[in-house]
Amino acid sequence: MAGLFRRRGAGRVDTGMSEDRFWRLVEASASPQALHARLAALGDGDLAAFERRHVDLHAQAYDWGLWGAAYVLHGGCSDDTFSDFRSYLISRGRTVYRAALADPDSLADVPLDAGGETWEDWASPASQVVHERHGSGASAGPLPAHPAEPTGEEWDEDGDELARRFPRLTAAHGHP
Repeated sequence: MAGLFRRRGAGRVDTGMSEDRFWRLVEASASPQALHARLAALGDGDLAAFERRHVDLHAQAYDWGLWGAAYVLHGGCSDDTFSDFRSYLISRGRTVYRAALADPDSLADVPLDAGGETWEDWASPASQVVHERHGSGASAGPLPAHPAEPTGEEWDEDGDELARRFPRLTAAHGHP
């Protein structure tokens, strides 16, 4: 299992799975269990490619604007919760994901009811399949590095900065 996931070259990761195929798998899955079933049907190479693509998209969403939006939505947001939020954001599909990266306040227009699941339920979708297939001690191997710092402009949780930056989200979900 150690060599299942491989990083190819520097910079952006060549995942071995097209972005279209990745999004088709995600968008066809209305629940974490449905995604799990689809991933369990993949061979090891495709499973590894899916995970690399997920990790890459997860890293691209490591942005202060999205963290602020998650803070408003959740009434606060630790770094672990923000990681889970990014996985949940990916689970909402390509259109929602791209719109949120461009304008986090666009999430005010998206029904974000997780259907009883938590944001955490969507985290590392391939890892459960890897553990079931190869044992709990299985290693995912090297994945793309996580950025050291979020991109974008940092915000202050005190005062009304979040309400100014995310007026529609604040109106829809209140101020933390």
